[in-house]
Parts: sequence; structure tokens; C-alpha cells
Amino acid sequence: MEIAENAALVVVDLQKGFEEEDFWGKRNNPGAEENIAALIDLWQATGRPVVFVRHDSVQPGSPLRVGQVGNDFKDFVEERRGKGGGRELLVTKRVNSAFYGEPSLDVWLTGEDVAEIVVVGIQTNMCNETTARMAGNLGYDVVFVLDAMHTFDLAGPFGWAATADELTRATAVSLHGGGFARVVSTAEVLAGAAG
Repeated sequence: MEIAENAALVVVDLQKGFEEEDFWGKRNNPGAEENIAALIDLWQATGRPVVFVRHDSVQPGSPLRVGQVGNDFKDFVEERRGKGGGRELLVTKRVNSAFYGEPSLDVWLTGEDVAEIVVVGIQTNMCNETTARMAGNLGYDVVFVLDAMHTFDLAGPFGWAATADELTRATAVSLHGGGFARVVSTAEVLAGAAG
């Protein structure tokens, strides 16, 4: 696969608050952070734009609330911020989609002449999927890097529940099969962006 020279890496909600297992439950894909770090490093080394998205929760008790340590980016992300040669944006949001944050992601991407976005981060089936769907609806070419993200087990209606892996598979099938995004691996993206 080929990754555009101007493709933007959208790093969604890599925040310390997601490390609180008592709040979120069991996660999947323990290698996500290593893959995300590799992608950020390559994007910055090749001068491609990077967007860091932070969820500023307004929900009482959320570890992601402003003023809480959990609102901060994970250390490996914070250490990389500001190294993108000026082609970097911080978006803060209170809902799932990064396109409903401040400043406007769509306006910035348009201004940077970006047509392709690469989505990584937390959570696969929540903010990542919502951002990818909206990007697809807005006309962006969306690359969804499945092993550079993770999610948590989740309870639903009617006594149903799904594991993090089950939710990941459902998201991948829905996005890829529905034409919202190309669901790929980190290795594919690294190869496509480096070449």
C-alpha cells in the first residue's frame, strides 16, 4: 500500500486516564503503544502532519476530566509532541469525533491540503471509529491502523456483552466492509509511508 506524502496521522486520546483498569475494564492489544510510537516517529521524520487529539471529558468521575492527571497525554506521546516541524495540531474535544473538537480538524486538514488521514489511538470502537466514519463521510481517504489502537470489554443491552477483541473485529469489518476506511496493520503503513 502507498501512504500519501501529505497524509495526516491522527493520534486519538492517548491519555493516562485510559490506564485505569478499574474504571474501563480489560483492554486488548498490549502492543498498541509501541506501534503508535513507531508511526509518530516516522511521520515526524518524514515531515508529514500529525494531529494529537485529547478528550476533555465533562462526565463526573471520568479519569479524562480536565485538571485530572488522567487528562494528560501518556508520557511517550508527550515526549514526541512539538517535534513535527510545525506541521502539528492539538485538537481538544468533549465528544467521540475528533471533527467536533477545537480548533476545527476539517478546516486545518483542508488548509494543509490533506486528503488522507491515518487513525490510531484509543478506543478502537468509540472515538477512533467515530472519527473514521465522519472522515469518510467528509470525503477523506481513511486508513485505520487496527494494531495501533485498543479498546475495552463492554456490556450492552439485553444482557449482552462483548470482549475488546470482539469489538475490534466488529469495528474492522464494519469500517472496511462498509467502505469507510481501509483497515490495515502498522507494518503495512510503515512500509507504505517509508517507501
